Amino acid sequence: MTSAAGVLEVERDGAVLVLTMNRPRQRNALDRELTDALSAALDLLDDDPSLHVGILAGRGPAFCAGTDLHEPSSPATDRGGEYGLVRRRRGTPLVAAVEGPALGGGFELVLACDLVVPGTDARFGLPEVARGLVATCAGLFRSADRLPPAIAAEMLLTGDPVGAERAHQVGLVNVLAEPGQALERARELAARITRNSPDAVSASLRALHDSRGPAEAAGWTATDLAIARIAQSPDPAEGIGAFFDKRPPRWSR
Repeated sequence: MTSAAGVLEVERDGAVLVLTMNRPRQRNALDRELTDALSAALDLLDDDPSLHVGILAGRGPAFCAGTDLHEPSSPATDRGGEYGLVRRRRGTPLVAAVEGPALGGGFELVLACDLVVPGTDARFGLPEVARGLVATCAGLFRSADRLPPAIAAEMLLTGDPVGAERAHQVGLVNVLAEPGQALERARELAARITRNSPDAVSASLRALHDSRGPAEAAGWTATDLAIARIAQSPDPAEGIGAFFDKRPPRWSR
């Protein structure tokens, strides 16, 4: 069963729910409409006991470019937090099938998933510092949880992306696919999960998430402090303005 809800395509394939972000002209940037659609689909994944695995993908040349810069802040929902996913308490595994760039909030979506399957042309990045911003949707602490600390620091401080092959070498990636094959390889990985006891998989996943709880709480506190610090600087307005003007930013110092 497949349903096209405009900005999000939802396909039910047996026990697997495939969610494909569908704003290709905007590089699947997350606005309020896409966030609400994604949150509703993830509610279905969480609440329907016949669904055992979810896959998150993106239509077009990019997985996701992060928050739509026309939004005043990263859209959020009551149940899922930012993008309807970042703070969600899940008992159903979610696989990211990544083709092309996953940048900023797009990479934070990947970090909110449990397993990662990119094409070799995928790139992962946290470019916020290049715009006078900080990563606000868990990138500041989940990057260091999922990657070696030195690699996380490189991404956060330079803003430069990491390619899929390097991400695979350092342990972020579960399966590396040929370009255009990430979704197919993600389906194969999902099938490996659906062979197992749904209750045992759910209990194991919840235990993994619960074990990270104290570190996540500290990470959100540190993120709030970073946001408060950067709010006192003129650099965010300059960085975003320079981005829209397509010019180099002129930082305050």
